[in-house]
Amino acid sequence: MTASLIATRIDVPHDARQIRSRNALHGALLDLLQETAFDQITIREISARAGTGYATFFRHYPTKEALLGDVAAEEICILMTMTASMMSVPDRFASILDLCNYVDAHRKLWSALLTGGAGSIVREEMMRQAMSLGDERQCPSWLPPELARRVGVSSAIDVLVWWLEQQETYSPDQVAVILDRLVIGPIVDRLVDPDALSG
Repeated sequence: MTASLIATRIDVPHDARQIRSRNALHGALLDLLQETAFDQITIREISARAGTGYATFFRHYPTKEALLGDVAAEEICILMTMTASMMSVPDRFASILDLCNYVDAHRKLWSALLTGGAGSIVREEMMRQAMSLGDERQCPSWLPPELARRVGVSSAIDVLVWWLEQQETYSPDQVAVILDRLVIGPIVDRLVDPDALSG
């Protein structure tokens, strides 16, 4: 996919009937993503699952990628903002716990987006957004800022995907501890220039 998901996002309608149709299309796509890969889902399947006409789909979206972008865009922005704050706030554990509570409260959506058929597309968009996050001054001279962001965000996504795939339920508190000790802590705590320690 060449364009970002955010770039394909469509303006929200104001007419009640259009809002119902759009919500039905969102729900249909999320349901289908839990059953099959995004690239195998057709617009006809989405329309049928939504209970709307095939032509109705195109009154709202030019492509199924645009529909996915509309569903995912706001959620990805929220999650990426939370991820960025985990790396820089003084009380990072509280920030990590906020992120875990948010994902847990929207578990069906994030399960569909990260573990369903669109997982690779959503992950690509999250990584794209991650490259614009953070303050390069936080990184020591030995660590390229882009690499710090890539490793931190990619690893955090991996932990969230693991959590969402678990049959056994782990609480947001437990996952926050895992994220802090396995991902965020080792990155943030090691953002110290070794030359500064030897002086």
